[in-house]
Amino acid sequence: MKKWVLSLTLAAGVVGLAACSGGGDTVAKSKAGNVSKDELYEAMKERVGDQMLQQLVIEKVLDKEYKVSDKEVDKELNKMKDQLGPQFEMQLLNAGFKDEDDFKEVLHLNLLQQKAATKDIKVTDDEVKEYYDQKEPDIDVRHIIVEDEKTAKEVKKKLDNGEEFADLAKEYSQDATAQTGGDLGTISRDDPQMDEDFKAAAFDLKEGEVSGPVQTQFGWHIIEVTKKPEKEAFDKVKDEYAQELKVAKLDQDSNLILQAMKRELKKAKVEVKDEDLKASLDSILDAPDPEDTNDEQMDQQKDDSAKDQADDQDASEDKSKDEKKDK
Repeated sequence: MKKWVLSLTLAAGVVGLAACSGGGDTVAKSKAGNVSKDELYEAMKERVGDQMLQQLVIEKVLDKEYKVSDKEVDKELNKMKDQLGPQFEMQLLNAGFKDEDDFKEVLHLNLLQQKAATKDIKVTDDEVKEYYDQKEPDIDVRHIIVEDEKTAKEVKKKLDNGEEFADLAKEYSQDATAQTGGDLGTISRDDPQMDEDFKAAAFDLKEGEVSGPVQTQFGWHIIEVTKKPEKEAFDKVKDEYAQELKVAKLDQDSNLILQAMKRELKKAKVEVKDEDLKASLDSILDAPDPEDTNDEQMDQQKDDSAKDQADDQDASEDKSKDEKKDK
């Protein structure tokens, strides 16, 4: 998930809150007594009501103003699958999502927020062209990681003699990718979490080429690039790259997404009827405007400057008194 996205992980586990509201139907029976829908709703409302109402309202408001297609959601999903490779399913479960469809609901909401937040962000053609010139297509890689250079050379020799990469990964590799033939999925040149030495070696390879031993902070690697697409024409990817630049600006200023949600909720004239949840949207609706924050910062700077001047004046007077005493 992008860091600018509001916290929506509750979607993975408490979406039942909306379905429970209203009605006195029995949810569970026991000799000690029954649990009704109303009781369940009140209990869930107390624990996660504020966050869940916030999420449901945002989704309803944005769904009316912006459109996110299934194709867009699938594209984002496939991008994450490529990045995580065979670890995707495990990551999904660890994050609390019951299945892929559950996760796609949150992706849909994230993309709605993205469109709302980037609506008024401007990027120039020069910025997009510079971004295009610097960007390299993502590549698919697999590796075999071992402890020392001697073992890495041994593995490389076996590969040169025709042995299968996947088989040797299962035999030698010392990380979790061993069971999947060393597959690391798709990597990006600008991924800050990927070791720089590893990226430099991998992006220097041609498709189908296997590296010699490469040392990183994690050990010694033998790397193979399994897919390396050609760079697409600028006109074909211009709009996509412009959107990526806008999203990058969201990453640089987390307040932009909050201000966008505030704008959309006020425009929709949202009114919370449940007294217990009246304050659910206050953290968004009462967020200070950027100009207010700037004014506060300027006032604080003036106060700090005045205090520094007063301190300097006091210090000067004390020094003068000391000099007179010495005389």
